[in-house]
Amino acid sequence: MRPNIVSEASVTTRLNQWWEGTPFITSAVVAVCAAIYLVCLLVGYDSFAEICFLPSAIVSQFQVYRIYTAILFHGSFLHVFFNMLTLVPLGSELERIMGTVRLLYTILLLALSNAVFHILIALLVAYNPFYPYTYLMNECAIGFSGILFSMIVIETSLSGVQTRSVFGLFNVPAKWYPWLLLVVFQLLMTNVSLLGHLCGILSGFVYTYGLFNLLMPGTSFFSGIENSTWLSPCVRRPKFILCTGGNLSGNLPTYSNPNSTSSSVTTNLWSHLSSMMPQRDTSSQPTQDPRFPGTGRTLGAPRSETARGSSDSNLQTRLLDNFSSNNVSDTTAISSGGGRALVVNNATDLTSSPQQQAPVVSNEDIQKLVSMGFDKTQVEVALAAADGDLDVAVEILMTQQG
Repeated sequence: MRPNIVSEASVTTRLNQWWEGTPFITSAVVAVCAAIYLVCLLVGYDSFAEICFLPSAIVSQFQVYRIYTAILFHGSFLHVFFNMLTLVPLGSELERIMGTVRLLYTILLLALSNAVFHILIALLVAYNPFYPYTYLMNECAIGFSGILFSMIVIETSLSGVQTRSVFGLFNVPAKWYPWLLLVVFQLLMTNVSLLGHLCGILSGFVYTYGLFNLLMPGTSFFSGIENSTWLSPCVRRPKFILCTGGNLSGNLPTYSNPNSTSSSVTTNLWSHLSSMMPQRDTSSQPTQDPRFPGTGRTLGAPRSETARGSSDSNLQTRLLDNFSSNNVSDTTAISSGGGRALVVNNATDLTSSPQQQAPVVSNEDIQKLVSMGFDKTQVEVALAAADGDLDVAVEILMTQQG
């Protein structure tokens, strides 16, 4: 006999699985930064003077585009490699909590706040009356690491842990973790922007303490963007995470009340911006319970026809009690918390119309459900009520037993 051999997945397979498990905007940032670095490498572009974050150019010439171009460019392979290697776990965790669109908005907001802090500190140092120091105004900074330090602060706060491990060597209190990383990177690496990393930490704390509340729109704004027609190809991708699909408390700054609302002026502004976007038609889509994904359909109608549940009454009990009757008096809508909905329409006789005849239930389907421990009579009734759909029949039987 051949021995049982357990073969390990190849490196390529593991990389594909790792990449497929990385959410949409995190993988998009990695791809964009890597592509930009490769293009710069191929064309020999290494000065970065036109795109780096340069406070003097932003203040004197109002070149605000540098705020966002600087975070996408990197100076060396190790620079982009370690930044993206750090982004994947951090960005993936935050994207699963916030959602794809909200994380993108947060990254843009953090980049802007980092720039504001950077410029203010550089101006303060350069024009202080005691010891003017103009070097920071002329410092050319690039890289995504400022955003990463903000993400470290936010993720540490959202995780609720008391201690964090530093490179697996020792543990430190969570509140000191970003500051220790700032010192370690500054001591171990050359040509590192201390001010850029410091501003990233400051922006992260500003976010976690809720000082960005007025700049953070509500869930309806992000849902409006997700429902827009121009974003629908991205939303349909499996790696895209809706902002309503994660932990709602994690979507908000840590030290703010999740149930609190912003001012009416800010709320109306975001609502107005959201309403200006073209929307996809979602009127025909029923409300779904995340526990029971799927759509309901009318009994006796084609499988493509959907219907909404409008009652909280016990669907299974009514179907099983009334199945032996020839007449169904009132329209009965059955719903399980917004999940699958089955609708029994007004009919004088279920067997009088060819379109409303009970479907032929196969013995194979009956045996499948009986083998699961259900009573045969209830199985036959549930399959007939579910129009032969095994999934719906199981839901009926499970609810009936509950």
